[in-house]
Amino acid sequence: MPEAVIVSTARSPIGRAFKGSLKDVRPDDLTVQMVRAALDKVPELDPREITDLMLGCGLPGGEQGFNMGRNVAVLAGYDHLPGTTVTRYCSSSLQTTRMAFHAIKAGEGDAYISAGVETVSRFTKGNSDSIPGQDLLNPLFAEAVQRTDDFSRGGMTWHDPREDDKIPDVYIAMGQTAENVQQVLGMSREEQDRFAVRSQNLAEQAIANGFWATDITPVTLPDGTVVSADDGPRAGVTYEAVSQLKPVFRPDGTVTAGNACPLNDGAAALVIMSDTRAAELGLTPLARIVSTSVTGLSPEIMGLGPVDAIRGALKQAGMGLDDVDLFEINEAFAVQALGSAQQLGIDVDKLNVNGGGIAVGHPFGMTGARITSTLINSLQWHDKQIGVESMCVGGGMGMAMVLERLS
Repeated sequence: MPEAVIVSTARSPIGRAFKGSLKDVRPDDLTVQMVRAALDKVPELDPREITDLMLGCGLPGGEQGFNMGRNVAVLAGYDHLPGTTVTRYCSSSLQTTRMAFHAIKAGEGDAYISAGVETVSRFTKGNSDSIPGQDLLNPLFAEAVQRTDDFSRGGMTWHDPREDDKIPDVYIAMGQTAENVQQVLGMSREEQDRFAVRSQNLAEQAIANGFWATDITPVTLPDGTVVSADDGPRAGVTYEAVSQLKPVFRPDGTVTAGNACPLNDGAAALVIMSDTRAAELGLTPLARIVSTSVTGLSPEIMGLGPVDAIRGALKQAGMGLDDVDLFEINEAFAVQALGSAQQLGIDVDKLNVNGGGIAVGHPFGMTGARITSTLINSLQWHDKQIGVESMCVGGGMGMAMVLERLS
């Protein structure tokens, strides 16, 4: 059975939504630049060998609609290349990587593009507690059932639908889920703020030592300007400053603009191949996809999705936590990233060692592919071998992947 290997990556800088460096770039045009950049790194691969282009997008509507994956293939000049657009919210482009992994293992093809994009700047704006198109929502989810009934048996259940006729609210605002996770875990505001400061400080260090320059593929804007750095990381962030910020989602809450990710724009692409075809072309793969896992939990505590997802991926890989050198857990919120790590017993010194989504950003559909690129580069940078990436997913899910560095 062939193995699935990643032979190249390309990820754009991450811009701040509405006012940042990428606000004037269409999502399809941005993705085309990353797809071309990823393919340029493997000139030995004839694009006509690629079986499919699979594009993850958290909210595929507006400019991100009309099966953007196929549009990207055509815009890139590959009329022969089919394309699809997939959403699993924050793990959309980890899902497309998982699809390529499965297709290669099944022997359906030898080369795939897994890409991801989100340009929040260019879709309908809504405030933190509303969703555009409220009239389209299923009224059965209108009432969120928010109580902690069961936190045992190694799992997390916010609501048991067998106990009454209500069901959890899959549309609940993500910030509200973070506050729910805080209630479940009892994590202090100080713990969250210090973790957020850690993210910013590590990102600042990684800029200074040149790590992020190795991870980022510059983007050319419509006016010819070249963007080569993330908007998000801030120099000199202190706990004293972050601790003064007011809660955003609940007056008596703990989640603030300082300990949560911002809204962002960005795109990334991976070229994934069978190990046999990569060897025939003389390519040296960057990493092998060892295993993947997707799991579900109550939507109201979706931030803890990485816990069972990581357990599942490691079980599939026949590994334990001690076998993992580095972890990348997306920082949608400090409480969920740190909380998930604490629930698993992960050594924080192995977690998001160059800063995470709080500092760098979290363009929903891009994040899966972006973290893959960052994890591979981190394994190379620190001369480590086994890495795990994971994220919580809106609607009550978690997703994870185990990678083995090969070069």
